[in-house]
Amino acid sequence: MATVVPPPSKRQRREDVARTSTQADLSTILPPDNGSFKARFIDASNGAPLADAIEIPLADATEKNVSLLLNTLLGRDRDDFLPYRFRIHIPGKDIVVDQYPADLLALLRSHGVANPFETTVTLAAEPQAVFKVQSVTRLAAKIPGHGEAILCAQFSPASSAMLATGSGDKTARIWDTNTGTPKYTLKGHTGWVLGVSWAPDGSRLATCSMDGTVRVWDPATGKQINGGTETSGTFRGHAKPSLQLAWEPFHLWRDGTPRLASCSKDATVRVWVVNTGRTEHVLSGHKGSVTCVKWGAGGGSSSSGGASAGSGLIYTGSHDKTVRVWDPVKGTLVHELKAHAHWVNHLALSTDFVLKTGFFDHTRDIPATEEGKRAKAKERFEKAATQDGKVVERLVSASDDFTMFLWDPMNTTAGGGGKKPLARMLGHQKQVNHVCFSPDGAVIASCGFDNHTKLWSGRDGKFINTLRGHVAHVYQAAFSADSRLLVTCSRDNTLKVWNVRACKLAEDLPGHEDEVYAVDWSADGQKVGSGGRDKAVRLWRN
Repeated sequence: MATVVPPPSKRQRREDVARTSTQADLSTILPPDNGSFKARFIDASNGAPLADAIEIPLADATEKNVSLLLNTLLGRDRDDFLPYRFRIHIPGKDIVVDQYPADLLALLRSHGVANPFETTVTLAAEPQAVFKVQSVTRLAAKIPGHGEAILCAQFSPASSAMLATGSGDKTARIWDTNTGTPKYTLKGHTGWVLGVSWAPDGSRLATCSMDGTVRVWDPATGKQINGGTETSGTFRGHAKPSLQLAWEPFHLWRDGTPRLASCSKDATVRVWVVNTGRTEHVLSGHKGSVTCVKWGAGGGSSSSGGASAGSGLIYTGSHDKTVRVWDPVKGTLVHELKAHAHWVNHLALSTDFVLKTGFFDHTRDIPATEEGKRAKAKERFEKAATQDGKVVERLVSASDDFTMFLWDPMNTTAGGGGKKPLARMLGHQKQVNHVCFSPDGAVIASCGFDNHTKLWSGRDGKFINTLRGHVAHVYQAAFSADSRLLVTCSRDNTLKVWNVRACKLAEDLPGHEDEVYAVDWSADGQKVGSGGRDKAVRLWRN
């Protein structure tokens, strides 16, 4: 026999009637009415006004809602809406807040704005990538081939279908990542291959080695190039191991002739004319091993400390604790940046991504002519580097003294004429091994031997957050092309993918059998490549 629920009692019926006749108190579930504020939108790159000032309720002033409002004010169709991030200019002060807060009212009051309803807040709008890279989540291929540890890895800027790696087995290899198979083995070096670097147009691959030589290869054939002989692609001159390479930015190539810079333990940097293998300049002056070299496209005017027009600048970091800035045309010193108390381990430029990828972008629209390619590469660089109407190329240096410094060597109008750092970045408890800028230049990621990765503002060097998860040294990091994700590799045998905005772990990627020394994220966002002590290349996909 089924149990029958007894009917409600008279008391229960009276309580139900009373509840239905009582007005519900919604104040406990509605957001508080904190009033509104006036917002003025400007373009973050040049300071130009984007729309008339408008009143926004503080309860609705989330970054997503403000982004939707700006798109509406600009008259865009819903399908054409762009995501924006905003920098907040504090009224009446020279303070710019890079990270949009969860509580705008609390932020304003913390900076002394007691009554935001009577002030106008300036929001500098910066459009974000219109495409979104999905996080890699799985191991797509494990490719054996190298006989010793993999020390470096880099995807071709032209396509994620090719990955180059260098190894302690004295060879470099090019891998077909679509099929997960070896493509070419590049033999010739007589020492560990310490660096691989693709030309920005994807037409050449350069390698440097413990044997002190630099070699240039044709990735289409796997042969050394220049003159058709096997030795003509070998650049000799360094007296000690060559540690790192940097290609001249594509839009600065003179007469279609690329140049290549290499740094060495012999305390020099050599600038090579790639088509002939001739040494154009020997940049000497460092008093210790030159550990890192970068070739930027900024500078190049009479106001930038004497750099030649249209030449860019070469940046070098050394064990002598200094960073030097060079004119690559004259081969002369422009600046010497002194601040570190120990070896400089690594350098990164805010324009690294656009310089590495040249005229390649997410549209896959490649100009047909060399002039068109140079014009597009220059346009991409200027768009990425322009802030407040001028080209800004910032440099960050990482050191064994547990610190980093943010520099603006081109800004000769500032105190110190570009020789003083914009910020000293403190927080790591051990050596800082690697540092990189996000493609949009807004965030810096640093990897340390304290097992942590830290995020910093690319604008002023302010600390954002610490990414905790690795349980051993973090060796390298690489951003996705849309700047939303970061992948790190570690001595703990794993890769980890992080959500940059939320500062949280997105994916944990075990799969390596030993330490992971090198990692790179392809420019199209499709793949991550990694290698390390277990000698096998791993490819990761979403």
